[in-house]
Parts: sequence; structure tokens; C-alpha cells
Amino acid sequence: MKKKLYSGIALFSVVLLTACGGSEKKEEAIQEPEKTCFYSYNEGSTVMEWAAYKFTEKKAVKGTFTDIEVAGTMESDDPVALLKSLVITMKTSSVESQDADRNKKIVEHFFGTIGADVLVGSIANLNDDGTADLKIKVGKTEGMLNGKYTWENNVFTFDAAMDVAKWNAMSGIEALNKICKDLHTGTDGVSKLWSEVGIHFETTLSSDCE
Repeated sequence: MKKKLYSGIALFSVVLLTACGGSEKKEEAIQEPEKTCFYSYNEGSTVMEWAAYKFTEKKAVKGTFTDIEVAGTMESDDPVALLKSLVITMKTSSVESQDADRNKKIVEHFFGTIGADVLVGSIANLNDDGTADLKIKVGKTEGMLNGKYTWENNVFTFDAAMDVAKWNAMSGIEALNKICKDLHTGTDGVSKLWSEVGIHFETTLSSDCE
């Protein structure tokens, strides 16, 4: 009787193990392969806008540069490395403020006085606090400009207030203000051209993800 009982238990065990698939087998989570993106500089996407200020109350006069050349790494799988490799050169003779006479005066009396045929900029650092450092060369003077940056949908933007006095450009400010004395005189009778200039820089990368 015991022999039959043991045989029955053994048979039941075999059936149970067979029905449950035998030993336990852990299912491995299926992981989607990470996409690899390849970035390239979007030709012609770089914009440098500026805002100069006149009058005591700081009325903005805005403008851009129309002749901008970009050199550096044009393709990379690292967007930050690509951005930091770009060297942007702007010809000061291409300044555009929507006023031909004003453009001429800025070129001759500001940039001409400080001896700056070009402005050269590049991204030096992207900081964890949302700020970036741009290395900017004006004439023979090179310095760092700190400002806020964004990186969204492959578009990099940078905004900062630049005091051109730190780039030895006060002689240009004084020369331009002298030639434009009446135009820079506000309701308080003071002729004023500020050394602070607002800067907005923007450039775009294209991406191809596999």
C-alpha cells in the first residue's frame, strides 16, 4: 500500500512539474537599443543680435550683423562638443540697424576707433547653473562673457549684457557719442551712449537619429 502511495506521489510530482514548465525561469526585460544621434551644424542658422542704449533712460537701438562666418567641427555625435568647437566671425562692416546713416557712423566712429574689423566669438563653457561663458574678441582684446543659455530642440540660445568697457572700447563709445551728440540727447538735456550692450546669440544643429 505504501509502495502504491509513493508511486502515486511521484507520478503526481512529475505531472505538476511538467505542467509548470519544470524549474523556474526568470523572464529578462526586453530593452530597446538606445538611439544614436548624429549632429551637424545647420548652415546659415547663426544669428547675433545686439541692443545699444542711448539717453539717460536707456532707450534701446537694436541691430544685427549680416556677414557671419562659422568654422569648426561641422558634424559630431556629441552636440556639446560640436557647439564648443564653433568659431563665429562677424565682419563689423556688416552691422545693420535699419538705418544706413547710423550703420555708417557705427562702423566708422565706433569700430573704426577701436580698430575692430571683425568680432570673434566661441562657446567656452556650459555651466550646470544654466549659464554659459562665451570667449569674445573685440579688436585685440579678448575676454569672457557670462550669460544665460538654453538648449531646446537642437537650438542653442545665449543672452547677456556686455560692458564693452571691459574690451577696451570706451574710446569708440566716446567717439560715436560725440558725432551723434544731438541724436543721443534725451529730454533731460544729457547726451548719453551707454557702454552696456545687450547680446542675443542663437545657432541651430540638425540631428539624424538611428
